[in-house]
Amino acid sequence: MSESPDEETDAELQMVVAVIRPEKLGAVKTALAEVGAPSLTVADVAGRGSQPEKVGQWRGEEYTVDLHQKTRIECIVADIPASDVVSAIADAANTGEPGDGKIFVLPVADAHQIRTGATGTDAV
Repeated sequence: MSESPDEETDAELQMVVAVIRPEKLGAVKTALAEVGAPSLTVADVAGRGSQPEKVGQWRGEEYTVDLHQKTRIECIVADIPASDVVSAIADAANTGEPGDGKIFVLPVADAHQIRTGATGTDAV
């Protein structure tokens, strides 16, 4: 059975998106370097999931924190399996407690490098 060109592209380029605890970023960067992940983008985000909300007090006023600070990592992979990247992130970010984060793998239709004009896997 032959694949259409779009299906081939989906198999070549994948984006791994991970939302992790900020204190685990160093360990995740080291793990990604060990598996040969070529590049990554990091952003500070806030969100909620299974991690319980916290109640605090400030100047006598009670407040609830239900959006926890997290770090979002995006990594486009072409030459190495996305499963290796997922395993590296999961192992490095795991604390065994609620709020460790989640990892998503998405197909990427195409990539275009602005400076050189390279496209597809050459752009990564």
